[in-house]
Amino acid sequence: MAYISWDDFEKVEMRVGTIVDIGPFLKARNPSYKLKIDFGKTIGYKWSSAQITSRYSMDELLGKQIVAVVNFPKKQIANFMSECLVLGAVNDHEVTLLHPGKSIQNGLRVL
Repeated sequence: MAYISWDDFEKVEMRVGTIVDIGPFLKARNPSYKLKIDFGKTIGYKWSSAQITSRYSMDELLGKQIVAVVNFPKKQIANFMSECLVLGAVNDHEVTLLHPGKSIQNGLRVL
């Protein structure tokens, strides 16, 4: 494990957002969803792809609050531009999303 400084950690913008739109990502190499996430007035909406189809249905994700890194550069995945990285705990190929325990304001920073 490599250690980072507090200054390095402060550069990572982890924010709470709500999934407001979701659909299958048919051109992805592995089964994935396209997620539209609302991060509040300051950040706005961002898109992400997530390989979470084995653990979550689209119905249970719609309206769910999650945690994502919002200050990565955009990344092209197949024909789609991912604008943030949704965070989750990974066990083999199964991802469990990180989320606040209670409903909170979109856009709040996670430290």
